[in-house]
Amino acid sequence: MFKHETVLKYEAVDALQVKEDGVYVDCTLGGAGHSQLIVSRLGSNGTLIGIDQDDHALRAAEERLKDSPCRLFLVKSNFRRVIKVVNKLGFTQVDGVLFDLGVSSPQLDQGDRGFSYHQDAPLDMRMDQEQEYSAFHVVNYAEEKELSRILFEYGEERFSRRIAREIVETRKKGLIKTTFELVDVIKRAIPAAARRSGPHPARRTFQAIRIEVNDELGAFRDALAQAVQLLKPGGRVSVITFHSLEDRICKKFFMDCAKGCICPPHFPICTCLQKPTLKMITKKPVVPSKEEIEKNARARSAKLRVAEKC
Repeated sequence: MFKHETVLKYEAVDALQVKEDGVYVDCTLGGAGHSQLIVSRLGSNGTLIGIDQDDHALRAAEERLKDSPCRLFLVKSNFRRVIKVVNKLGFTQVDGVLFDLGVSSPQLDQGDRGFSYHQDAPLDMRMDQEQEYSAFHVVNYAEEKELSRILFEYGEERFSRRIAREIVETRKKGLIKTTFELVDVIKRAIPAAARRSGPHPARRTFQAIRIEVNDELGAFRDALAQAVQLLKPGGRVSVITFHSLEDRICKKFFMDCAKGCICPPHFPICTCLQKPTLKMITKKPVVPSKEEIEKNARARSAKLRVAEKC
């Protein structure tokens, strides 16, 4: 069963200001927690388009949304192709787009997917099981310098060089095939004092490799720009992020679109004539309540940002 605790559920959907006859896109369908709330506010003339690249999630969402009163389209795709998906269904504009960038709990908890450092499994981490590139390829074939870059940029891992070096030395003796084998390598590379404090020593490395395998940041940049293109004037985009890299991308993109003018600061007048395309709805990100964090520890790092099409 696909069980997932939806984070900032009401805050994200309320921000979309769902209209009964509107067209909405859930770019990260997952277990359909947000989508279920959206369709509950749609009438028979409303439309929900749900996108996910995980077959397991799509099957669970289909079951959960089967009694929806609105038109429903569930599509297997990477959300970086959101314009193509929406256009193929016959729509050129939408009223709202939602992103929930957290990895769903079933993916983390399902042992054979290789996302979790708490369970032994083959190194995988693919959200789309049909793609070939996996965590196994990253760990066993990336060069040391590239490994270090991935761990530092995507995991903000301060011991990235030490871990990369230990991975390369270990794989000279044989391939690293499982999550627990990788965890052992990481623990050997990190100083004992650092292992005794803070989160699990493998957390940042696993996050970095997962982001690399699924090109999560590149896909998000592409999808966010496309989402804004799709929005009708007055349409809104809600984005829930779970770590600083995603939030930084979202914040900068929203600010750039809200600013409009890209002329150098020393220009006396604007010559680019570029107008704002977004209005910031959330000046500061919305974060989960204390009660929500107590119920779901995975919510603790979530941030919601919302913008409206000018």
